[in-house]
Amino acid sequence: MEFLFNRQDAESSFFDLVREREPGLLPQFGPGARESGEGMPPVPVGTTVLALKYEAGVVVAGDRQATEGYQVASRRIEKVYAADEFSAVAIAGAAGPCIEMVRLFQTELAHYEKIEGMHLSLEGKANRLAQMVRANLPLAIQGLVVVPIFAGYDVKRGEGRIFKYDVAGGRYEETEYFSIGSGGKDARSSLKKLYRPNLPEGEAVRTALEALYDAADEDRGTGGPDFVRGIFPTVMLVTHTGTQDAPEARVAALCEAIMQSRKTEG
Repeated sequence: MEFLFNRQDAESSFFDLVREREPGLLPQFGPGARESGEGMPPVPVGTTVLALKYEAGVVVAGDRQATEGYQVASRRIEKVYAADEFSAVAIAGAAGPCIEMVRLFQTELAHYEKIEGMHLSLEGKANRLAQMVRANLPLAIQGLVVVPIFAGYDVKRGEGRIFKYDVAGGRYEETEYFSIGSGGKDARSSLKKLYRPNLPEGEAVRTALEALYDAADEDRGTGGPDFVRGIFPTVMLVTHTGTQDAPEARVAALCEAIMQSRKTEG
């Protein structure tokens, strides 16, 4: 559906305000935008991210590796971000546009809150992100795809919710879990076996890490736990108390336990 611009909406939407007054500041509308990505050199790509519901909300997690063609572009990239107090976004796709979209989305939510004096509903936030993904379509055609997972705690419903997107900005809700990226299929296969409704927090975090471990085992683009460098997946918890990062020491200990259990089973 074609976006219908509304002046009142623009006042509370930072994204619409910039698009109306200075569209060249947005990468998808700037002078570098082209209709074809033919001949474009490889760019850093963020790989596997996932989200799953548990008894208190949602766990959002991602590995830390970015690839560039057949090379490792970064071993410490962040793919999971707090969008605001009660929501988080995980990114997969071209790293630069992904990070820019997250920053713009964070600004969009903060701008709305300042102008309206209240938070957007979780549905409203999911819709705003869909609008940004849709606007990125010109870059997606060039190969600079951005496909996020959005998760949050719905205060009105009293539950965590998960939203996924396609490259054209289509928005869909998942009722249990979802994963995307180069290792997304492997992570989803793992979640399909391990997931059950209303998991306690500890089991939910371990389930997320098990899924990322399985993805790294099968997908060359997904980075597993790096005990030598001390690099472990990012894990964020979204509950009625807000968003918070799982302590790295806790994640490291769970990764160690997973590795040891698989050595024993193997």
